Amino acid sequence: PRMAQEAAPVLLIVLARLVSSTWHEGSGYYLESHTNEVYAEETPPEPALDYRRVPQWCATLNIHRGEATCYSPRGSSYRSSLGTRCELSCTRGYRLVGPSAVQCLPNRHWSGMAYCRQIRCHVLPAVLRGSYVCSAGVQMDSRCDYTCLPGYQLEGDRSRICMEDGRWSGSEPICVDMEPPKIRCPDSRERIAEPGKLTATVYWDPPRVRDSADGVIKRVLLRGPEPGSEFPEGEHVIRYTAHDQAYNRASCKFSIRVQVRRCPVLKPPQNGYISCTSDGNNYGATCEYLCDGGYERQGTSLRVCQSTQQWTGSQPLCAPMQINTDVNSAASLLDQFHEKRRLFVISAPDPSNRYYKMQISMLQQAACGLDLRHVTTVELVGQPPHEVGRIREHRLSLGIIEELRRFLHLTRSHFNAVLLDKAGTDRERYISPVSPDELFVFIDTYLLSEREAARRAQSGDPCE
Repeated sequence: PRMAQEAAPVLLIVLARLVSSTWHEGSGYYLESHTNEVYAEETPPEPALDYRRVPQWCATLNIHRGEATCYSPRGSSYRSSLGTRCELSCTRGYRLVGPSAVQCLPNRHWSGMAYCRQIRCHVLPAVLRGSYVCSAGVQMDSRCDYTCLPGYQLEGDRSRICMEDGRWSGSEPICVDMEPPKIRCPDSRERIAEPGKLTATVYWDPPRVRDSADGVIKRVLLRGPEPGSEFPEGEHVIRYTAHDQAYNRASCKFSIRVQVRRCPVLKPPQNGYISCTSDGNNYGATCEYLCDGGYERQGTSLRVCQSTQQWTGSQPLCAPMQINTDVNSAASLLDQFHEKRRLFVISAPDPSNRYYKMQISMLQQAACGLDLRHVTTVELVGQPPHEVGRIREHRLSLGIIEELRRFLHLTRSHFNAVLLDKAGTDRERYISPVSPDELFVFIDTYLLSEREAARRAQSGDPCE
C-alpha cells in the first residue's frame, strides 16, 4: 500500500484470472478477491487500530523460575494489551537479571527483557589440614560444615551458609594444632648399688613420643641425669618434656630408686678400732681390724659385707702385746715392735740420777698420752755388772743391753734419750729431760701416719 501511495496511478490490464489479497496491519482482518477484471488500483486509506479487537498486543510474559505481576489499563483480563505494565520477580533462590518492570509498547514488544538466574556463591577455598562438606554445593541456603584432621582443632565458624546476596556467611575458619603430643616415659625402676660403692649405674631407653597432628616433634628435653649416669642412694625423679611444631608440650616422669644393701654396723674391738672402705657397712665394703699400740690382733684381720647383708668371718680380739725378752739379739727384740710401737729409750748412769728421776716422773704422769701415741719406754740404767735393762716389767739380759747401747750409740757416763719411730729409725735425741708436751708435739707433727692422724682427728684426744 505504501508503494501505491508513492507511485503514480497505473492502469492494470489483467488478461488472466487475477488474484489479489490485501492485509491491513492491526485490523485483524485478511481479505481475498478473485477477478478477471482490469481496474485501476487506488491508494487505500490509512488503517485504523482497534485495540479492543486485539487484546494480545504483546507476547504473553512467562518468566521461568519467576513471576510477572501485570497491571493493564483495561483491567486484569488484558494482561498483555497495549500499555500493560508488569513488575517482574523471581522465586527464592534466584536473582532477576534485567529490568524489574516492563511495559507493552505500540510496536508490540515489551520495553525490556529479563530472566531469573540461580543465586550461587563462589566455591569455598580449601582448608589447610581440614575439609568441608556442603549440603547443596554453592546454591543459596547451602550449608557447609568444616572439620579438621585428627590432632587439629577448628578456630572460627564451624558452618557457613550461602546467603541471598551470593555471599557466604561468617568467615573462613582455620585448623590449628592445639593438642599436645603424646609422650610415654620408661617404667620406674629400682637398682642395687654396685659392690663397694654407694651408687648404681642406670640405663634406660628414651621416651616414646608421638604427635597427633603432623607427626613432627620439634624437641625433647630431659630434666635430670643422662642415661648411664651414676645415681646415689635414694629416689630420683627423671622428667621429659616434648614440644611439637605448634609449641604444644607434654611431660612425663619416672623414678629411679637406688638401694644400698647394708650389713649390721660393726663395733670396734676393745683396745682397738676398725678401718673400713666405702661407707663402712655397705655391700662390698671391707673392714680391717686394728689394735691399739701394745695390743695384738687375735683372729681375722679383714671382714667383707656380702650381698646377703652378712659379714664374712667373725670379730677378732685385741690382746695385750706379748714381749719376748728371751731373744738372742737386740735386732730380734726390736723386730717385735716393728710397725707396732715407737720406742723411747732412756739411758742413765745410775738410778739416783736427777735427770733420770725427773724424766721417769713426767712420763708416768703422761702414761695415757704415751699409750695413745703408741710409745713404749725402754730403760737402761746403771753400770755393769749391776746394770739393769727393762721394758715395763720385762727384764733384759746384759748381752741385749750391750747390743742396744752399741746400736743406738748410748753412753753410760751421763743422761741421754733417743726416740725411735715404728720402723726403728732414730728420729730425735735428748741430753736432758723432755716434757711430755714437747715429746707429743714432735710425734704428732712428724711421726703420725695418715691413718693415725685421721683417727685422731675423728676421735680427738681421750686423755684430755
